[in-house]
Amino acid sequence: MDYESLGLKVGLELHQQLKTERKLFCHCKPELVEEDEEDVFQRRLRPVRSELGEVDIAALFEWKKGRTYVYHAPRSVSCLVEADEEPPHEADRDSIVIALAMAKAFNSKIIDEIHVMRKMVIDGSNTSGFQRTMLVALGGELELGDKKIGIETICVEEDAARKLEEKGKFVHYKLDRLGIPLIEIATAPDIHSPEEAKRVALRIGQMLRLTGRVRRGLGTIRQDLNVSIKGGAKTEIKGVQRLDIIDKVVEYEVQRQLKLLEIRDILRERGVTKEDVLKQEFVDVTALLEHSDSKIVKRALKRGAGAWALKLPKFAGLLGMEVQPGRRFGTELSDYAKFWSTVGGIIHSDELPGYGISEEEVKALRKELECEEMDAFVLVLAPSDQAKLALEAVRDRAAKAIEGVPEETRAANPDGTTRFLRPRPGSARMYPETDVPPVIVTEDMLKKAEKLKPKNPIELIRELMTTYKLPKDMAEKMISSVRFDLAYRLVKKYHGKLPSTVVVRTVVDTLKELEREGVEIERIHDEQIEEVLDQVSEGKVAKEAIPDVLKKVAEGKSVSEAIKELGLGEKVDIDKIVRDVIEKYKKMIMEKGPERSFGLVMGKVMAEVRGKVDGKVVAEAVRKALEELKNG
Repeated sequence: MDYESLGLKVGLELHQQLKTERKLFCHCKPELVEEDEEDVFQRRLRPVRSELGEVDIAALFEWKKGRTYVYHAPRSVSCLVEADEEPPHEADRDSIVIALAMAKAFNSKIIDEIHVMRKMVIDGSNTSGFQRTMLVALGGELELGDKKIGIETICVEEDAARKLEEKGKFVHYKLDRLGIPLIEIATAPDIHSPEEAKRVALRIGQMLRLTGRVRRGLGTIRQDLNVSIKGGAKTEIKGVQRLDIIDKVVEYEVQRQLKLLEIRDILRERGVTKEDVLKQEFVDVTALLEHSDSKIVKRALKRGAGAWALKLPKFAGLLGMEVQPGRRFGTELSDYAKFWSTVGGIIHSDELPGYGISEEEVKALRKELECEEMDAFVLVLAPSDQAKLALEAVRDRAAKAIEGVPEETRAANPDGTTRFLRPRPGSARMYPETDVPPVIVTEDMLKKAEKLKPKNPIELIRELMTTYKLPKDMAEKMISSVRFDLAYRLVKKYHGKLPSTVVVRTVVDTLKELEREGVEIERIHDEQIEEVLDQVSEGKVAKEAIPDVLKKVAEGKSVSEAIKELGLGEKVDIDKIVRDVIEKYKKMIMEKGPERSFGLVMGKVMAEVRGKVDGKVVAEAVRKALEELKNG
């Protein structure tokens, strides 16, 4: 697509957990725990009016769902602050210093007195009904080749609670993650292509990792995107956890908005108005389907549900139109129905007959709803109160289709497509935090920030190539890795003891390869990787054995246990093994010629000593023995 002519604008909001000793507003450890003694309590949350007397629409929508939130508070990593039963403590200065370092890197304008604000969030992810956030710096820019991307804000905020499960109207959260410090870096809408969005996210992620003060692992980094095109609407896409799908998310959102604009134009050509849609009534069609052979219908009616339908005038053929890969306009309507009610989804006329509903039953439904040829309809199988809520949401969303693209907040799916999450929040959700004093930025904090300020990636690549003799492609791969901080520290530690390529290959490539094989690499800790490389640098384990040792470590073994189990670390008489191999294959070697038998002998020896002796040592012993054989 020609993104320039489409007027594509993308802004990024990158959220990254910071590596600190404490949580942002208490002194609990910023760690996730799986098993721990815990307290459990329940809350209902409700919106409040801002200082201007306004209620945030997104908060109002969440409140109308009528949910109860169940909180699991592990005693080792949460306290009364997380339970909102004690005022927050003073903000963690270390977190602010890390944000100041990033502000210096972007040449942003640092706020000299940092105030805490409350951002209303009543989806249950915060026990208090709001998230605390601090604006640390404004403005600045990111250099991306010959282009400069504007930085709008740099904030520090508390992470949300971790959702465990939903059971009907009850939503369960764990409070171990609540309060872990996050840095939020928001760019200006200066990004104009999917690939550029991916590059910007990569570069900001690189710079954060260069501080050495950010956490790693799934869930520690999240990217939100604001995407719009000419004639469309600003759409906020939340929770993109994988960098490699950012371009897909943008591409698919552009596709969606273009399709919604196409649907708008078709509806206008057909002469449909919002009033035509909004005046449609919900019709009880249970009697028409009570003898249906459809298993879905039978199950619904058996549990006491009814069948309710809504006519959508002149929408025929549009509900089945694909707006994103695998997602149709009918899916958009279904998302709204599921948001506003407890229904599992909708059935629409563009996919009927189907689901066991016959052609005759479709005709009967169309007759009951007084549908003409160009009319469509939506069917919901649910108790009457929930069916009406679902169809009301469908009717409202269908009416918005005549205007084009609605402003909304969407959630990213793993494949890069998106789904409706909630309406876009307004400015009424922000108000001052009165329980935490402002933080004055001191000279001491600025000096610490200067030391943490990340190096320019281009300069760093040059350093890795010249000082540590890394090839350019490997240096670029290293600074793009989520384990950059570990790789950089170990490259410096083993300089002159191990080739830097071995260190980077282990930390970056080997772990990725093991992950592709299904190895749970999150069970391999940094200290264990370092311990394995210690053994290699001391000549006790060959570099070829690193993947096998790490596999054992991922199974729960210590490094020493893994080495012992694999039979490594034992003294090997490599000269004797080489002589034995040559003796065994002497006839073949003499026929071929010793000078042309290096590969043969090397392969046979390595099959016997792989992981026990470094390949270079083996190669040297093989060459020496073949030379002796050649000379008689």
